[in-house]
Amino acid sequence: MSLQSRRSFIRQTFSVAAIGACGLMPRVAHAAEAGGPKLGIQLYSLRGYKVDEALKHARDMGFEQVEFYSGMLPLNSSDEEIAAMKKQVADLGMSISGHGVNRFTKDASENRKTFEFAKKLGTPCITADPDFDSFDSLNELVKEFDIRVAIHNHGPTHRYNKAIDVLRVIEGRDERIGACADLGHYIRSGQNAAEVIRLLKGRLYGIHLKDFAEMKDKTKGVILGRGHLNVEEVLAELKLAEFPANGAFSLEYEENEKNPLADIRECYAVTRAAMKVVSGAN
Repeated sequence: MSLQSRRSFIRQTFSVAAIGACGLMPRVAHAAEAGGPKLGIQLYSLRGYKVDEALKHARDMGFEQVEFYSGMLPLNSSDEEIAAMKKQVADLGMSISGHGVNRFTKDASENRKTFEFAKKLGTPCITADPDFDSFDSLNELVKEFDIRVAIHNHGPTHRYNKAIDVLRVIEGRDERIGACADLGHYIRSGQNAAEVIRLLKGRLYGIHLKDFAEMKDKTKGVILGRGHLNVEEVLAELKLAEFPANGAFSLEYEENEKNPLADIRECYAVTRAAMKVVSGAN
């Protein structure tokens, strides 16, 4: 398919997807993307709502999985609270892809508590911002629990600013210690999102799909594709990188905290359209 044809297809598909995302079409399984990652949302995007409302909004917009953060499900939640949340998500027809961003330190006993929480939650991935002296502990815990740790970048001035900063700390570590690439923050750090995915191939377990207007520290978040993020290119690279089917593939939108739904629907539609192009669906 030519570039012009792909662009035409995206525009046509965007219109259909936008209608579905706004609730005007029934929610259906996305068979065209079978075998690939499920499209989820980092619930921080819906932080202006109570968790019950946020989950229903996520379901109604068509997301297949959710990534929790402590503001909606704290690490010190009781077993009963964790079980109730798992049931609530399952009853809405979604799954839980991850939890984070969580800090790890040299305190192995505290690190273990986070893994025990993740095991109860049934998530395959913990999105993390680990201290440099935590890795010996993490190396043992990922083996014991068979749960991935995905290091999250937070842009300029952060210790994991560039992809190379993540690669340095995971070198020689268990393969279950890898990356959650926040593509928006990598844009803020001056890195091309597709190149980041190529660099992290084989150790990439999470994606925060996010876009910014400019490649600089202080900039504004925008609808996917309106800044420096080429969504179709990102998805094609994820396919080549063999991103795991149960990876935490999360759309994240941080603008308009009190009323983000219309913007998130638009981001969702852009992503679905690109997913169909990359999967080769007609």
